[in-house]
Amino acid sequence: MNRDFRLILGGETTSALGTSVTATALPLTAVAVLDAGAFEVALISALAWLPWLLVGLQAGAWVDRLPLRPVLHTANLLCALLLASVPVAAWAGHLTRMHLLVAALFTGAAGVFFQTAHQVFLSSAIAAPDLPKANAALQVGESVTQIAGPGVAGLLAQFAGAVLGLLLDAATFLVSSLCLLQVRAETARPTDPSRRRLRTEIAEGLRFVTKDPFLRVLTVGGAVSNLALIGYQAILVVFLVREIGLGAGTAGLVLSAMSAGGVAGGALAGRLVTRFGTARALLLSHFTTAPAALLIPLTESGSRLGCAIAGGALVGAGVVAGNVIKGTFRQTYTPRPLLGRVIVTMQFLNYGTIPLGALAAGALSTAIGVRAALWISVVGVALAPLVLLIGPMRRLRDLPLSAPTRPAVLIAHR
Repeated sequence: MNRDFRLILGGETTSALGTSVTATALPLTAVAVLDAGAFEVALISALAWLPWLLVGLQAGAWVDRLPLRPVLHTANLLCALLLASVPVAAWAGHLTRMHLLVAALFTGAAGVFFQTAHQVFLSSAIAAPDLPKANAALQVGESVTQIAGPGVAGLLAQFAGAVLGLLLDAATFLVSSLCLLQVRAETARPTDPSRRRLRTEIAEGLRFVTKDPFLRVLTVGGAVSNLALIGYQAILVVFLVREIGLGAGTAGLVLSAMSAGGVAGGALAGRLVTRFGTARALLLSHFTTAPAALLIPLTESGSRLGCAIAGGALVGAGVVAGNVIKGTFRQTYTPRPLLGRVIVTMQFLNYGTIPLGALAAGALSTAIGVRAALWISVVGVALAPLVLLIGPMRRLRDLPLSAPTRPAVLIAHR
């Protein structure tokens, strides 16, 4: 692992820790400080992901046009300022529900640009043979932060107030930028837009994804899976605090334990690929773990807290292992001039269903109760992998290494 990748890994892992803290601290702030209900908590989660629907496609085209480093630094700075504003408002006695909603929306918008640019940045700064290990290391690092983040957020909420976690997240974005500033690798220069219309460039990315049998199925499968995954995650804090009766600190520790499976998934992804091949490993990672989500609504206080921990850990292991395989495939399979637009086209649908899942879960919680809404969401998680059987992947051992040449998409508009 060279110096540049250590810096990329350190910056991204630090930022991921802050984001993981915020994912718990923001709903805890809404519940503990503003006495928000299940629907309002779900709405915060929905707004954090809504920008993928609002500006996702445009962001992909801009990332392919612009120098990557300024995009990354601008996104980091905006997130730091927005998140720091929440504890400042709370300590001044002026924090409102609207403030939380606006902060969630605009940090989500900055995240669209950062995540898209970061994947392109990684594929430019790291040699292609090293991308599988790099993606696995990043996923393991993120999984570790998902273990630590909820626990840190819960303990901070218990002893110092939930809003302190948001200040911690703001600082991590600044650390991320400091690390990126020290990366020496030359990244690919932005493609020459030749004053082409943004709509034309967006259409290229859409056509590439919709006409490719592998990317198309992965996109639809991710969209269906995220719809259900975020459905239960959006109401999980409310379920643990109000249905099960856990304190903020204990709820954070349970969420941390539920995230532990992601570390195993990231660590095992490479071995699964070596043993079974990329296509079979991807199917195996989802089909053997997704049904474990059905354990989560069986949770009660005492020893049955183990249902939530086991269910969440197994689902997380499958999701992270799948993300390592899919991320590397997409980075190596897609032609570099289209990579930003392909990434964001896929995430436009993958992440675009997240706010819908969060809002649906919040509405169902209000109508039929939190536990019943949780059951509907986890059934969706268990069934979502079936979508992956629609395409050619089920007949292959390995996913292809590169996309076939498509003159109509790649050459006509040069």
